Amino acid sequence: MNPNEGTGLLLTIALLVIAVATISVGLVLEMVQINEGFARWDDAAARWGARHTTGTTETIVRGITQLGSTPVVIAVCIVVALFEYRRIPSRAVPIFLASVAASELIINNLIKVIVGRDRPNVARLVHASGYSFPSGHTAATAATYAAVALLLGRRRSRTTRTLLAAAAAGVTVAVASSRVLLGAHWLTDVIAGAAVGWSCFALCSIAFGGRILRFGQPVEDARATLDPAAAEPPPARTGSTR
Repeated sequence: MNPNEGTGLLLTIALLVIAVATISVGLVLEMVQINEGFARWDDAAARWGARHTTGTTETIVRGITQLGSTPVVIAVCIVVALFEYRRIPSRAVPIFLASVAASELIINNLIKVIVGRDRPNVARLVHASGYSFPSGHTAATAATYAAVALLLGRRRSRTTRTLLAAAAAGVTVAVASSRVLLGAHWLTDVIAGAAVGWSCFALCSIAFGGRILRFGQPVEDARATLDPAAAEPPPARTGSTR
């Protein structure tokens, strides 16, 4: 729980995010199956969006939803990776971003196949294919922009890191809302998508030791805590080996 350690308070919170996100996806799926909770608003939200997203509003919403599209997400990852590699050189930067994107894509699509939910039966304003639950755009946005905020926040003030985190969350909410308004997803789809994206980001951030971006650092710190001698290098050999 020491906030000054690389695997302290922030990574403890990340573990909690994974647990909460996993439970949230399960609860949302249960709501869908029994048509309770947020699922009761699915149809109303989809039809409200179909009726009110017109003209200028449609243009704006279409632009927002592109922030979670695959080409834009890949472009953002490349630009941020290059920028951060020049600012704080580390080979872990592109690997971290690739891990976040790959884990989100694999887990989200696996859930889609398992659940097999159809998309809303309303007039869609964008092309959307495949299964609906969870929202791929929302998951990609949640995972990618959280990772970007983590990278850009390295060696910066707490205020800057807070603003970056708030901006990442804001973009996720905006993209999630756009998917519902455009008729591409149910409300519960985007809620589950955000949970999947943030949990994948949290998992990768733990593996890479948070802002220090050193893969395996949490394991090394845990071993050192349990057995300080394990963290010390073995003594050099001297004399004959016979």
